[in-house]
Amino acid sequence: MVQKLVIDADPGIGDALAIVLALQDPEVDVVALTPIAGRVSGQMASQNIQSVVDCLDPSRRPRIGHSGATSPALRPPVNLDGATGLGDWNVPVVGLHHRHESARLLVEIVRDQPHEITVLTLGPLTNVGLAAEMAGDFFGLLGQLVCLGGAVGVGGDVTAAAEYNVMASVETARQVLASSASKTLVPLDVSGRLMLSPDQFRRLRGRVSGAIAELLDGWFPHWFRAHHESLGIEGVVLHAVAALASVTQPRLFRRQDMQVDVEVAGQLTRGMTVFDRRRELGAPANIEVCVDVDEQGVVDYLSRVLAGS
Repeated sequence: MVQKLVIDADPGIGDALAIVLALQDPEVDVVALTPIAGRVSGQMASQNIQSVVDCLDPSRRPRIGHSGATSPALRPPVNLDGATGLGDWNVPVVGLHHRHESARLLVEIVRDQPHEITVLTLGPLTNVGLAAEMAGDFFGLLGQLVCLGGAVGVGGDVTAAAEYNVMASVETARQVLASSASKTLVPLDVSGRLMLSPDQFRRLRGRVSGAIAELLDGWFPHWFRAHHESLGIEGVVLHAVAALASVTQPRLFRRQDMQVDVEVAGQLTRGMTVFDRRRELGAPANIEVCVDVDEQGVVDYLSRVLAGS
């Protein structure tokens, strides 16, 4: 059965790669792409998404939202993606088509197709929060909400306690994660385990051609270099691909029901996702959390779909 998917993103090489993967997966119907300010400005997020779609020119084009914010919601402590967000790729200057505000587009889509749409958020939760403010029935009409963000036991990546996507819009993250929507969280504990080594990339690159090869050649040399120079890692971390695979390849993940809240006031812990896993004394579960992943299975999925095999 084809999965109807809306991807909300702030690309970034990782998010852009996940978008390419979703557009190439024959079992995914990418209904829309909704940009949001985050690791890049809202304007750049919009342009990056439009440029990637134009480069791929898929047979079925998704609707594309627009984010008008001119600056990132929160600059990451380490910029792994380059000035434009897409490494060394010469991002084409494109005319942005169909200037539908991202949050309004989310509302329109879930109302048109109630209980059928999975929304996958790869960046800050701002658009989802705005959509819920615009439409009181938004969460009730969603099929599923899958969020890349938070951390259970590994600490944060933007502060000692907070993960970037949550910290970028703390109050909104708390509102969304505590909502009545059917939700799955893909935290750093799982997404941070999914890495692509230089050898794995070389094998992948040898299997693709055309527009996908152009994009990989524009993104990955910079991405590998930035991971090495800034993080001391010989490989790249595929956070967004992990989140997408949790939707498209659920058998590769193990999940656990938990109760989550977001700290909004702590001097040292603002943005921390706090999980109550006490069986007898804890609050009722309000979210499903991915707690384990078959890393090789996800890398195989990435390679299989991009190579069209």
